Amino acid sequence: MEKHAVTGFGTTKDGKEAHLYTLENKNGMKAYVSDFGAVLVRLLVPDQEGKAVDVVLGYDDAAGYEQGDAAVGAVVGRNANRIGGAGFELNGVSYELDKNDNGKNNLHSGLNYYHKRLWEVKDYEADHVSLMLHSLDGDQGYPGALDMHVTYTLDDDNTLTIHYEAVPDQDTVINMTNHSYFNLNGHDSGTVLNHKVTLNADFFTPADEESIPTGEIRSVEGTPMDFRAGRVLGDDIDADYEPLRFGSGYDHNWVLKNEGRFDKVAEAVSDKSGIVMEVYTDLPGVQIYTANFLDDEPGKDGASYIRRSAVCFETQYYPDSIHHDNFPQPVCRKGEKYETRTAYRFLTRK
Repeated sequence: MEKHAVTGFGTTKDGKEAHLYTLENKNGMKAYVSDFGAVLVRLLVPDQEGKAVDVVLGYDDAAGYEQGDAAVGAVVGRNANRIGGAGFELNGVSYELDKNDNGKNNLHSGLNYYHKRLWEVKDYEADHVSLMLHSLDGDQGYPGALDMHVTYTLDDDNTLTIHYEAVPDQDTVINMTNHSYFNLNGHDSGTVLNHKVTLNADFFTPADEESIPTGEIRSVEGTPMDFRAGRVLGDDIDADYEPLRFGSGYDHNWVLKNEGRFDKVAEAVSDKSGIVMEVYTDLPGVQIYTANFLDDEPGKDGASYIRRSAVCFETQYYPDSIHHDNFPQPVCRKGEKYETRTAYRFLTRK
């Protein structure tokens, strides 16, 4: 396939040039990915009338992503989500991490984020872009060096697939995710409280007031966390239910039933555009986050992103799983390959 032109995406604080790479399929769907942070900047999807709608929140340039603190569009690593106490033990050795969450815990691997670094583009065609980040031994406090490879692929089935690969040279923790904020009515269209979400999960992992899982795996039966038959996000988001009070809305991990298989795990349906998004992954969990802490965030194209103006589907190992033996473990052994895929497929319904 022909390569598209690479466009400038501004410069970083230290004067490095960032770029934007465009993927396009035969249906007119387009994805824009930057080498700054390997972030997903724009995702143009045809609505029920064939009009292109940008369904992800974002910023106009690399400077916006440097300044933003909500991980918008980010590839998050080496470990996404939270680690309680900002430390862990592996093979009898203790490792300390940044306490960047409540001054006690580690969130998205601390202050030297993967998504605020310039990645190297290894391969680029009209349907895919592959990026690589070299992460040294001790990077962010984690043991082992590795090259993290992330490939975005856009196919003619209107599916955007994100493929992660790495081989560490020591035993380490790896738990990558994509933190795109989706609004299927358009990135600048207000709240997602009328989006309907379906989730193939019988259980979720309750957390304490600091969003650290307690270790319990709780049934969704009879709770506002039950999305098995489909639920409009706004219907129960402010219910008097302790997990929702603690999270200021939905900001929780659900236990998926895919058993390691790459499978459909979730679906979101817009209330205006007719766009439907299906979520596929081989990972054991997904964090549903309804942007409860966005507060007039200045976004691309002059947008201002308000509270609950998007929903994230962060496929992952469960938060703080390194401290809970009953959770699937995010440890990747020396010389073994960490490899996982997550995909977002788009269609329309009248």
